[in-house]
Amino acid sequence: MTQQATPARPAPRGKLRRVLPLLITAWLVLEIWLLVQVGSWLGGLTVLLLLIAGAVIGGSLIKRAGLKALSAAIEQSRDPKPQQPQTGTTMTVLAGLLLILPGFLSDLVALTLLFPPTRALWRAAGRRLADKALRSTSAVGADPFADAMRLQEQIRIHRPDGKVIPGEVVEPEAGPQGPDTTYRPPITG
Repeated sequence: MTQQATPARPAPRGKLRRVLPLLITAWLVLEIWLLVQVGSWLGGLTVLLLLIAGAVIGGSLIKRAGLKALSAAIEQSRDPKPQQPQTGTTMTVLAGLLLILPGFLSDLVALTLLFPPTRALWRAAGRRLADKALRSTSAVGADPFADAMRLQEQIRIHRPDGKVIPGEVVEPEAGPQGPDTTYRPPITG
């Protein structure tokens, strides 16, 4: 009698992974519907000019954010500080990318990323999502976002395995410091 191996069940997908394709499809359908509605109201040439203007403005936003991040990195390298000031470049780059994408709904979301009150709301939502991913108890490999956040946290504390080693700083005794002249036997192998 031979035993047949039962096929392994794939790991269940997370809620976001199940819903994300539907959300993207709904977003695309809404963008196309909105383009058609605005096009019938303003005219096709005006819509085309608005889309081109959005792409140009988005590109200039990304360029400006990149230059701002570069100058902040240069300043940080000249005068290292323990707490780096926030430059807001991530939100600006994301807004620029959304402006480059054709569609008015993405442009509206991009504008919410640019204005300080709504930018603060987006930042708070992102922090909550990151904290939730860091506290996630899912197995490694089950949630790619949680894995990425854990890896970032490990890199942040400068240890590849993420462990913190408790220690104690020992100060040398006060007194005259000079060359160490104590006798040490030679090393024999």
